[in-house]
Amino acid sequence: AFTIEAQVNKPVRVRWVNQLYKTVELAGGGTKKAYLPHLLPVDPTLHWANPPGPIDSRPSFEATPGTYLGPVPAVVHVHGAHATDESDGYAEAWFLPAADDLPAGYSKHGGWYQRFKHKFEGMHGTGPNAAWSDDSAVFQYPNNQRAATIWYHDHTLGMTRLNVYAGPAGFYLLRGGADGDPLTGALPSDAFEFPVAIQDRSFNLDAANHQAPLFYPDSRQFFDGFRGPYIPSSDVSPIWNPEVFGNTLVVNGNTWPKCTVERRRYRIRFLNGCNARTLILKLVASAAPGLPRPLEPHPDVKFWVIGTEGGFLPDSALSLDELLMMPAERFDLIIDFSKAPNDVDSLYLVNEGPDEPFGGGEPAVDFDVANPATTGVVMRFDLVPASGLDGSADPAVPGALVLPPAPALPATPDRVRQVSLNEDDSSVLKDVGPTEARLGEVDFGGPMPMGMPMDWMMPVTQTVVVGDTEVWEIYNFTMDAHPIHVHEVMFQVLDREVFDPMLPGYGAVRPREAWEAGYKDTVVCYPGEITRIKARFDLAGRYVWHCHIVEHEDNEMMRPYDVVHRQYMPLMGKNIAP
Repeated sequence: AFTIEAQVNKPVRVRWVNQLYKTVELAGGGTKKAYLPHLLPVDPTLHWANPPGPIDSRPSFEATPGTYLGPVPAVVHVHGAHATDESDGYAEAWFLPAADDLPAGYSKHGGWYQRFKHKFEGMHGTGPNAAWSDDSAVFQYPNNQRAATIWYHDHTLGMTRLNVYAGPAGFYLLRGGADGDPLTGALPSDAFEFPVAIQDRSFNLDAANHQAPLFYPDSRQFFDGFRGPYIPSSDVSPIWNPEVFGNTLVVNGNTWPKCTVERRRYRIRFLNGCNARTLILKLVASAAPGLPRPLEPHPDVKFWVIGTEGGFLPDSALSLDELLMMPAERFDLIIDFSKAPNDVDSLYLVNEGPDEPFGGGEPAVDFDVANPATTGVVMRFDLVPASGLDGSADPAVPGALVLPPAPALPATPDRVRQVSLNEDDSSVLKDVGPTEARLGEVDFGGPMPMGMPMDWMMPVTQTVVVGDTEVWEIYNFTMDAHPIHVHEVMFQVLDREVFDPMLPGYGAVRPREAWEAGYKDTVVCYPGEITRIKARFDLAGRYVWHCHIVEHEDNEMMRPYDVVHRQYMPLMGKNIAP
């Protein structure tokens, strides 16, 4: 979708409108707005928005249902924005399009829509640029944070995977401020800066072999061959897939594109916008499918990382041969195409992550790399001579590019809390699963810590005091890595520790990765490990934290949390309205 450009400390107000309808001619004259059903199959057995009601619930069925064909709810989250809760895109604050044929009895809004509407209009008035309407919400982003690469996407309860897969997903680039420019040296800009959103998609083909609508699985059978019984005869949802991997890679909406670049430095912002796929990116001289993987990175043209989700890395750029990116992670880079030898006309961006869930390890050792003919190739850069002098700083020259330091958090946190990542198999069918993934707490009552999984609808268990700094220790009890995103805050990654005695390195603490030295909003949590993050929570309200494998997020791997003023702390453990 469109890229929004914003400036630090200059608020941006956006009206997000749900226009998922079409205008049709009536036989007797005139027109009406007819809602559009979803492009993709919607599983109504999850805990989801559920406009037919009861809203924001996991409905019950007497027979296995088919896909939901009603009007599509939507609500947008600007991922990485430091926003008050009514403008955060809360999963239960969705709204339907203003269609003329909404079915009788359907709710137009999610359960939190009205309270956030009243809160926003109480803060900003009810003028033409502030009042919400039935098919829209007005959100304000204060932009009182570090310059950063942010993005936006849908966040509807139990439908995020489908709405993100179909669109929208767009960049929100925040510039300026005290941390918005290098202390020494200049960055590539204007025509020599661009964002790159990488997603995986599959397409149906019509009889003429042209691209037709997007493909997304319409049965659980696609994932593991399981043919049922499904809900209500078991606890297995009939349509939801635990992960979905497309068989093409799409860059800014184009499959396997090429990009002409001059032989000079460029600033490129990468986003992993995939639903579930982990990317391991390299720049190589050739991406021919027959070459053995993994490929050798180009020896001269490097990734110079200058920032991640929360802005610049501190002090200096980091040279890397490959980038590990789980869904929702971002890298802000300099690539110096002038370093390519004169006899090299093209460079390829390739992916050597797996075509399946990622659990850590090395390509071709611990997992098979992506299909070299399809998902193993991202895009091609075609090199042409530079049209003029390059005034940007060379990050390879010591001292030429000095980045601002990262603001410090208090050394001693106000609280350390333990949370868990969990995955459930069927409770009624043997060897069938997973049926859902969940977040939760940690039980230390036995010889080993154990996860205590919790559903979305359970009372809030993370209640934070406004202004406090907390360390969250995230215990991963599953077999896969998960990208964990915390709304409202940018955090610092501290370290990781193996807590599972069955895994090598049990008890050893290893430092964060070099590219995690700045601020982030999404972190890789490996199986059998504790991942520690530290953040300061400064905005009161209702927020969420979740896995950004959006199929997981949509089936219980998301939990609300509250940030409250200290006088409300006796209410901890209960649902607290902001």
